[in-house]
Amino acid sequence: MMTYASLFFLRALCLVFAVTLQLACIEAEVNPLPNAHAHNDYHHPRPLLDALDAGFCSVEADVFVVGTQLLVAHDRVDVKPGNTLKDLYLEPLLKRHKINSGSIYPKGPAFYLMIDFKSEAESTYAALRNLLSDYREMLTEYGSKGMQHRSVTVVISGNRPTETLAREKLRYAFVDGRLSDMDKNEHPVSLIPWISESWRSHFNWNGRGELTSTEKVKLNQWIKKAHTQGRKVRFWATPETVNFWKTAYEVKLDFINTDKLKRLQQVLSDLQKNP
Repeated sequence: MMTYASLFFLRALCLVFAVTLQLACIEAEVNPLPNAHAHNDYHHPRPLLDALDAGFCSVEADVFVVGTQLLVAHDRVDVKPGNTLKDLYLEPLLKRHKINSGSIYPKGPAFYLMIDFKSEAESTYAALRNLLSDYREMLTEYGSKGMQHRSVTVVISGNRPTETLAREKLRYAFVDGRLSDMDKNEHPVSLIPWISESWRSHFNWNGRGELTSTEKVKLNQWIKKAHTQGRKVRFWATPETVNFWKTAYEVKLDFINTDKLKRLQQVLSDLQKNP
């Protein structure tokens, strides 16, 4: 006869299985959006999870190093002990990686975790390096065999220790470059896979009406140059309008920056269905 303890254990096991199966089914229904980048993702009610539910393939987390921990916040005064990069981002991503057999979404596509250093570059990276080594099974790495792509690629922005990363023989992070990096083309894609700039610093268009022919030519030239070098392009401080998002999609901007997850999800999903 089955004891009460055995019955309780069996029910608990069934519940865990049901939740895991339900999670897998929910994930399978999500339409991944390779262009969608969640700017300041941690401001949403459920950091990372809201972006994943919307199919985003890139999220951004600002961090400060406090002791040995990396805490997620935009400003130092907002730092809270429980909001660690590990708990909010790395642990949930690792669970998805395992559930989906090596992908964040079933069968891909690639997923990016942008970590924006708000504290001093070298000390922040030292803490990050130690942390990332515990998650190497899911992280894209660069080492003696070159690039080894896995389910999550970490890209460092903000206070970037570029030369430190360039000297490393094995690393699990890459650098968010600037237009000057693309123009000089001194560092390979294996170090700087992205080029990011402020939209407002280079363009006058506010996302309403039409992008002028002059600015469209400039935008296309930058994107083409980056793609020729094998790099991706992102702008921050972009207009939050449907018109801008459609234009960005048409010119093949790699990452479309937004704080409005559901609105961008709908626009990009419609564009995927009706290119």
